Amino acid sequence: MSENLLGNKSLWHGAGAGVAVIAVGTAFILGAIYGPNVRAKLKGTPALLTQTTNATPPNPNAATLAEAVVPSAGITLPVKWGDFGKQLVEKGVIDRDQFTALYKDRLGLGPNEQKMLDGDDNGYIIITPDNAGVILNLLWALGLGNKNPILDTGPMVDKQYGGAGRFASTGGWSLAKGDAMEHYSKYNFIKLNKNKQSLVERVSQNIFRPCCNNSTYFPDCNHGMAMLGLLEMMASQGVSENDMYKIALQVNSYWFPDTYLTLAKYEAAKNISWENADPKKMLGAEYSSASGYRAIQSQIQPAQQSGGGGGCGV
Repeated sequence: MSENLLGNKSLWHGAGAGVAVIAVGTAFILGAIYGPNVRAKLKGTPALLTQTTNATPPNPNAATLAEAVVPSAGITLPVKWGDFGKQLVEKGVIDRDQFTALYKDRLGLGPNEQKMLDGDDNGYIIITPDNAGVILNLLWALGLGNKNPILDTGPMVDKQYGGAGRFASTGGWSLAKGDAMEHYSKYNFIKLNKNKQSLVERVSQNIFRPCCNNSTYFPDCNHGMAMLGLLEMMASQGVSENDMYKIALQVNSYWFPDTYLTLAKYEAAKNISWENADPKKMLGAEYSSASGYRAIQSQIQPAQQSGGGGGCGV
């Protein structure tokens, strides 16, 4: 296991009213609850991720850059949600009453998101600036509850960290029936054959997130666990490895808009449009880990964008 992979272990200490997360090596406190407007207001059908988008010009203005990185109309991901929400509620990974109460305080769930929670035949996932936080929590629950060797034998269960229940991705999931660890890697929502499991393990080790220094292979926070759930979905539904990186970059961009707008500015300064940036490179430790992003951030004025799902709590 590389040092980058294990360089920052966020441990869960669930005392008191707040969410406290200690990152070993780079101490910081997480758990700030984001509050985006979660009601999606879609107009027409968002472009599929695989469709060609308008290329960003060199040195684009803020509005042009934002539309390239986090399209306001949203993106349709090439994976179908089906009845995962209903299964998660039936198994207790999601307590429906708690989940809906949470979003009642955030202007309510939109009709698409409500159907993702209760419906039987949901189609392709649509992620927008408004619903990115809802998608994050649904995928978090899926990643947490789905049985996978990454959770059973990977860094999450390394004895040096004191048990898988001490991380933000487990101790921080407060929307389950009972303790979150009662549902950890328990249900066969998604079954992967040997080749598809190898694909998920390979890709997960190359996808980092700017809230810590760990890859998705070590899903110690909500974003990592949610990305694991998304990778499992993509592998099971036949998405290619190259497209998995493209989709992961788009989703990470909605969850961390400031980060990826800044990275897009950084690339534009080198005359590389966001459409021509290498998704795997952008998701790697050099760009998307906390330490990698800080190094880039020191070289360019950071971008500012509201919304997203960057907080590490529900």
